[in-house]
Amino acid sequence: MSQAHALPRSIAPVSFREFSRDFEGFSKDLGDSFARYGFAVISDHGIPDQKIEAAIGAAKRFFALSEAAKLKYKLPVSGQRGYTPFGVETAKGETHYDLKEFWHVGRELPPGHRYRDHMPDNVWPDADITEFRAELGWLYGALDAMGLKVLEAIAAWLGLERHFFEPTVSEGNSILRLLHYPPVPKDGPHIRAAAHEDINVITLLLGAEEAGLEVKEKDGSWLPINPPAGSLVCNIGDMLQRLTNDKLPSTTHRVVNPAPERRGFPRYSTPFFLHFNSDYRIETLPNCVDAGHPDRYPTPITADDYLQERLREIKLA
Repeated sequence: MSQAHALPRSIAPVSFREFSRDFEGFSKDLGDSFARYGFAVISDHGIPDQKIEAAIGAAKRFFALSEAAKLKYKLPVSGQRGYTPFGVETAKGETHYDLKEFWHVGRELPPGHRYRDHMPDNVWPDADITEFRAELGWLYGALDAMGLKVLEAIAAWLGLERHFFEPTVSEGNSILRLLHYPPVPKDGPHIRAAAHEDINVITLLLGAEEAGLEVKEKDGSWLPINPPAGSLVCNIGDMLQRLTNDKLPSTTHRVVNPAPERRGFPRYSTPFFLHFNSDYRIETLPNCVDAGHPDRYPTPITADDYLQERLREIKLA
């Protein structure tokens, strides 16, 4: 076998610097990666490393607290704000729960907002980690803004007006998740997060440099995602797959246990799940339907109805 054929497959990064230099080229490269893999790797994203490290550092300090201290921030209904302990989230169709604990930060809403009945206030561990709110609130805003840029490129790739998605996600129930996968024993029986698809519009992930993230290829094989340091991994969620009639696929992915020599190390990551506004009707885009691609989703559904249905399936509602 030639050396070229021996090289591991990978997803070529797309530099965010091209967003302003050559938007059309950036949009094509990003959209083509999404259409091929359901994933894209964005380098040179411009979110300051120092700020990212400060936010992840605050998360690490929280996860290092005692179980009793962390459970003070668990809400009666798991999954949408605050702390979710080990043993809760279980991928659809799986019997074993994922090997992770996490914290959720959501969008801050003003008093009397029409979404407050299902988008509760955030929970903040001010007494334990004083800088937590400032650092994670900043990261939420940075990833929310980056998500809009990614959606601009996606809109252009789809042949839509460049800012088509802005009003559809301006008050969406988007979630920043702080994830902690603890070290696993060398004979650990389960992967860290079972194969699943994301529910939302797009996901933006920082902290994927620690090996483990894999994407399921069309032939059933698994492609490791090993992005260059400091890159942003982005993937299509089920809501956007539905809106585009599967033109942009929501690809199955998982987080596997690392190689034996790395199993003594924890894994931290910060996925940002970008969502449509709760009352947005997910209705197949007309330009994604033709004779060769009939509408797979003829019945519209609101974003919140779809979200609640899916959260129940993974034991987070």
